[in-house]
Amino acid sequence: MNLALLERLTSLCSVSGDEKQVREFIKSQLPPECEAETDNIGNLIVFRKGKNTPKNKVMLCAHMDEVGFIVTSITEEGLLKFTAVGGISPSAVFGRRVRFADGTIGVIAAKAVHMVKGDDKDKQPPLDELAIDIGAENKAEAEKLVSLGDCCYFENDFYIFGNNFLHAKALDDRMGCMIMLEMLKNESEYDLTCVFTVQEEVGLRGAGCAAYSVKPDFAIVLESTTACDIAGSEDENKVCCLGEGAVVSFMDRSTIYDRELYRMAFDTAAEIGVKCQTKTKVAGGNDSGAIHKAAGGIRTTAISVPTRYLHTASCVAQLDDIKAVEKLAAAMYKKLCNL
Repeated sequence: MNLALLERLTSLCSVSGDEKQVREFIKSQLPPECEAETDNIGNLIVFRKGKNTPKNKVMLCAHMDEVGFIVTSITEEGLLKFTAVGGISPSAVFGRRVRFADGTIGVIAAKAVHMVKGDDKDKQPPLDELAIDIGAENKAEAEKLVSLGDCCYFENDFYIFGNNFLHAKALDDRMGCMIMLEMLKNESEYDLTCVFTVQEEVGLRGAGCAAYSVKPDFAIVLESTTACDIAGSEDENKVCCLGEGAVVSFMDRSTIYDRELYRMAFDTAAEIGVKCQTKTKVAGGNDSGAIHKAAGGIRTTAISVPTRYLHTASCVAQLDDIKAVEKLAAAMYKKLCNL
């Protein structure tokens, strides 16, 4: 696991539909042995020749985009009205600092608690009642810094705390990108195809295109998934737990996963000595939803890092879980190459 690389990846702006920063950085980190191409929607498809040609073509996949915000209008007072790009709860944004790609800083603003009256004190204002304050005096001044359609993202704050817990924005899915990039840096026993996808957070759009281009026999999606292992959540409602290893799903809202690959993941984890857990709630989804039904059907599995507080400025993961996903992904890749 390369923490310095992960920190750099999470610091970049890559709101859905505007993934250039992350894509160009990943390209700059690829060794010369890799062949890379960017397709028309923006996916980065990377191939590295291995020592041997496998029986099956296996595609590893992780998405480059993150949730964020897009400016929809500018008020006469110089405040920016916006909407979310991807699934963001209004409760996660009030008072948060955001940054635009050019470095412009803003704060997501609403009425202070002292100014809220009656029943409104207990209500979370919807996004369309919020605004971004960039410190402009008026509309003309704001327009010098920001244009309609510009995107911004949560400000990053990357650090380790507690029992090897990691705090950062965009761990969904820069952890998957980091794992694939590290795999590409080393010579593999078999040919290696990694796809860094776009627009996962707004409908799995890039993955479907990439699957038709690559046409693999198998796909392994590297992701993060919601962990609700906090006070107030019990049993299956915890979904998965930090510290219990890689998460392998049997079903979510977009995919019923290949049963043989589901069982194989747990068997492989036991063989290599890493923790592995199932996702106990049918919720969420990932690029598997587009991949498994593309190009005549692709046998697909997802291996995820359990992560608290997804789609906020304060995603939290555990370092040992990231290592478990890294090891399990590499072992599963080798197995699927010759299944």
